[in-house]
Amino acid sequence: MSDSMDRLYRAVVAAKDLDPATSRTARLFQRGPHKMAKKLAEEAIEVVIDAVNGKADAVVRESADLLYNLSVLWAAAGVRPQDVWDEMDRRERTQGIAEKLPKRSSGKLQPDTPAKSVAKVKAAGTAPARRPIVALSSARLKKRR
Repeated sequence: MSDSMDRLYRAVVAAKDLDPATSRTARLFQRGPHKMAKKLAEEAIEVVIDAVNGKADAVVRESADLLYNLSVLWAAAGVRPQDVWDEMDRRERTQGIAEKLPKRSSGKLQPDTPAKSVAKVKAAGTAPARRPIVALSSARLKKRR
């Protein structure tokens, strides 16, 4: 998969400065990271809906769209696919390939965190700050009456 993602990423980077009238990628870059994030979220939701509905063929198509939009967002954020693969390798060494790193709640590690990770956090003295939640569209934030 990494070869395909690397090719996709390179194509996205090459297309970002094309004419937005003819290039979807250039149009996304012109509209900025908020639009990129919104498109990524929409595709993720479509994958979820199709998976829940048991539509494997649609999951495949929507997953391709999801990966495209993820590549666009990576490029805009200055993240290279290799950065992600390196993080996956690091996680595999500490957690196992099929495990996601645990989230922190109220500054404490969840019980299933490996001893090595606990020792690293204790040695550092503080837990890393969590990123704030950002609304994708302020229009959706208006109170309903």
